[in-house]
Amino acid sequence: MMLGYLLARAGIDVVVLEKHQDFLRDFRGDTVHPSTLDVLGELGLLDRFLTRPHQELRQVKVEIGQEIFQVADFGRLHTRCRFLAFMPQWDFLDFIAETAKPLPNFRLLLSTAGQRLLRDGNGIVGVSALGPDGPLEIKAGLVVAADGRSSLLREQAGLAVERLSAPIDVLWFRVGRTRDVVEQTLGRVDPGRFMITIDRGDYFQCAYVIPKGGADALKAGPIEPFRQNVVAAAPYLAPHIGDVGSWDDVKLLSVAVDRLARWSRPGLLCIGDAAHAMSPIGGVGINMAVQDAVAAANLLTPGLKAGGPMSELALDAVRRRRLFPTRLTQAFQIFVQNRVLLPTLAGRPLKVPQIVRLLDRWPALQALPARFIGLGARPEHVSATLQGTTDRN
Repeated sequence: MMLGYLLARAGIDVVVLEKHQDFLRDFRGDTVHPSTLDVLGELGLLDRFLTRPHQELRQVKVEIGQEIFQVADFGRLHTRCRFLAFMPQWDFLDFIAETAKPLPNFRLLLSTAGQRLLRDGNGIVGVSALGPDGPLEIKAGLVVAADGRSSLLREQAGLAVERLSAPIDVLWFRVGRTRDVVEQTLGRVDPGRFMITIDRGDYFQCAYVIPKGGADALKAGPIEPFRQNVVAAAPYLAPHIGDVGSWDDVKLLSVAVDRLARWSRPGLLCIGDAAHAMSPIGGVGINMAVQDAVAAANLLTPGLKAGGPMSELALDAVRRRRLFPTRLTQAFQIFVQNRVLLPTLAGRPLKVPQIVRLLDRWPALQALPARFIGLGARPEHVSATLQGTTDRN
């Protein structure tokens, strides 16, 4: 959606396919980071975006055992917005769709699923799709696969996936929020338990980390022991823990960390989860995808406007640009998984990492994790050419 908007804004004809009839689904990951908010600011969209209902997180605190530590302070960033914004991903997608809709060369086809790559010799020249009125073919100078970590299009293109460490899964669920509860602690760590709670206004969005593949055994038992574990980790959830009425209210996110060796074929480019699945650690997935979109728009717009076929070398510039931040972020996520989460889930005695104590004791240091989480290793900025390509009214 973001790449489609940026290219259409630059005057390039774009068709975006969405297999569902709307965006109203529980995506789970709803954090919009300062890097993404900066992009919206560069496009003149930020003020309007922030009129939509959202919550703001300005510091990150974690509870380890009985102690609470502040480890990141977004107020120390030099950005337009010094906070994480929590907004349902369907609202974000609706916002981009509404913003792009007035552009004459932008088309969004809902209830339309891309099914097969169209080829001409060794090149990819479009997709066949199934829409509400039946099959259709869409010819294109460039096909962008943004169809997630189980991408059908990348599989058809024969792009090899490098599987990295992913020893955890996450159970997501919602628990109602009592109006007078003010809770700014994001993570809770106890022997055998690791849980995240995100204040979403009238409810808490909760993530409960479990060992990889452990969901089936857990769900084979009654729900009550799980609810008791949740309340033991976060007692303020007790008044509404009944919202988790059965295992049907608990959704499994099977965590994957992987990336493609090549992100492109002639006529095809993969971005977002289709190019590199991220762990939920840090909540960076949406923002990495937006960064990919900005980099792709900056690098490819001149060639697309020229109208010639996009060489694989030109498309590979996106991978070369985005590979360093992808590798660094995934390496950090794997480190946290292996060195923090797995020992915790194994029930080993808690030992507060020295770096956590240092961050809490010396607040100026909290700018470092805030920058890494909020901006990433190489934040992308919309080129001056793209910033000025359409009327911002």
